[in-house]
Amino acid sequence: MQPRSTRERVRAAVSQEGPVTARELAEGLDLTPAAVRRHLDVLAAEGVITEHEHDPAGHRGRGRPARAWVLSDAGHTTLPTAYDGMALEILDFLRETQGEQAVQEYAERRARTLAARHAERVSAAGEDPRDRAEALADALREDGFAATLREVPQAAGVQLCQGHCPVQHVAEEFPVLCDAEAEAFSELLGVHVQRLQTLPAGGHVCTTFVPVGTVIAPRDGTGPGDQTTETPTQSEERSR
Repeated sequence: MQPRSTRERVRAAVSQEGPVTARELAEGLDLTPAAVRRHLDVLAAEGVITEHEHDPAGHRGRGRPARAWVLSDAGHTTLPTAYDGMALEILDFLRETQGEQAVQEYAERRARTLAARHAERVSAAGEDPRDRAEALADALREDGFAATLREVPQAAGVQLCQGHCPVQHVAEEFPVLCDAEAEAFSELLGVHVQRLQTLPAGGHVCTTFVPVGTVIAPRDGTGPGDQTTETPTQSEERSR
């Protein structure tokens, strides 16, 4: 379902692209910066969005850098999150009666279901990890994850960003859901991904680093062949 108003479009764009400036939003939504700022002011007053320290150009001159915005904690709760309470009760019951291993097995099963649902679409994108990540982002966006892809050229990779998570509040109590999801991403993309931050752990967006050179063969045998590259952490350590 498409957003029904310009303000909802602005909020959805902040969720997907944040941290993002009014000018960037205006370009993406084909609106004037002034019109976008009016909606941002209302959303900020309602507590749906909040300012984020952001200086992508390494601003060192006079004046204040452009303001950038992300969804606030309250903003995330205004997005659709069905049956959070029931899901928590079910997983709590499972943990109490069957133990932590049962929760782990459920998380892995859920992740396998996600991977199976999108495997054909991701495989159709070809062997390049970047193309596969783009296909996965498209699929996750349709699932309600507000997913986007961002280039990280200095680290030879891309970031898969999820501005919204339908199970965010459940994953705050059961982070194993996030861990299993990351494993599913590795299987789908054919590379070892690295989770940098998550919404349940307090991040403003779930961010997963996807190297564009390290390729592994998924267990189903459908992935690309082996190569090597560096993670962001390895790149930083080598440059010291």
